[in-house]
Amino acid sequence: MENNIIETSQIKYTAKDFSSGIDVKWCPGCGDYSILAQVQRTSPDFGKKKEDIVWISGIGCSSRFPYYMNTYGIHGIHGRAAAVATGVKLANPDLQVWVATGDGDSLSIGGNHFIHACRRNIDIKILLFNNRIYGLTKGQYSPTSEKGKITKSSPYGTVDFPFNAIKVATGSGATFVARSLDRDPKHLQEMIMRASRHKGLAFIEIYQNCPIFNDGAFSVLTEKETRADNVLYLEHGKPMVFGANQDKGIKLDGLNPVVIDLNDGKHSIDDCWVHDENDPNPTRVFLMARFTDIENFPTPVGVFRRYDKPTYDSDYHEQIKNVISKKGTGTYEKLMFGKGSWEVK
Repeated sequence: MENNIIETSQIKYTAKDFSSGIDVKWCPGCGDYSILAQVQRTSPDFGKKKEDIVWISGIGCSSRFPYYMNTYGIHGIHGRAAAVATGVKLANPDLQVWVATGDGDSLSIGGNHFIHACRRNIDIKILLFNNRIYGLTKGQYSPTSEKGKITKSSPYGTVDFPFNAIKVATGSGATFVARSLDRDPKHLQEMIMRASRHKGLAFIEIYQNCPIFNDGAFSVLTEKETRADNVLYLEHGKPMVFGANQDKGIKLDGLNPVVIDLNDGKHSIDDCWVHDENDPNPTRVFLMARFTDIENFPTPVGVFRRYDKPTYDSDYHEQIKNVISKKGTGTYEKLMFGKGSWEVK
């Protein structure tokens, strides 16, 4: 896809056009390199001029992202990327606004901003780089680290329960929720493209390796020998089947998911749960999100849910337009000396 050239507003772009030329400084083997490459490869197909795309970040290894994209960008402060992105989108609704954030930046200090961006359904795209560790500050456990994780800040194992990012985004109201892997370029490109076309809060959790402080955190999902038996690719309208021989499936027993053997003579593919990413009921999304919490269940990747509802930015500007049509354009004098003002002596 790197050599793919399209015409965007009379301008032909390639992946190289979205590279800033600045030396990329992440640790050798970091999953961030792959994420950057897939974003640059898909950007020519976003249908936007470079000057109409903005990347926002907070603090963390992932937050260097805006420097490496040849677009506008803001390297913000810790945890505030979603808030800054909201302001940018409201100030100029024609921009396509992206957020690059980490599990610590977005789900710890930035958790409140993240959930309210989802709640408002502001039309921004959030890529959450999840390596289950604080990499920039040298290996402390993060909000997504598994319980019992031994790190510099939890030498005897953390007693925290981790956040499930898919549950958080879904429960907060995100209208596009997906997951992908840094080492699955084709799938990651597909998720990024779909997010770019969504109108509303689009969220992608990307499992990403930190070779220095949490190496191999997702190796069972990315290594050739184990991937097929541990990854479930969600495809709309298709049964949930996985395994090296596609001989395992997911069946719903009431509200309880069950792994079934398609070769045991008792089950067939007709018994499998058929994925519906447009399901108006979020209940099944929470059931899928729980797979990562259940032993011997595969990890789902793909689009968990996608639905439409009014966006905050559209309603905001429509409200302003309606008020102006009724009351006219406001002035400084009306604001400062109107009925709501008073004199202090």
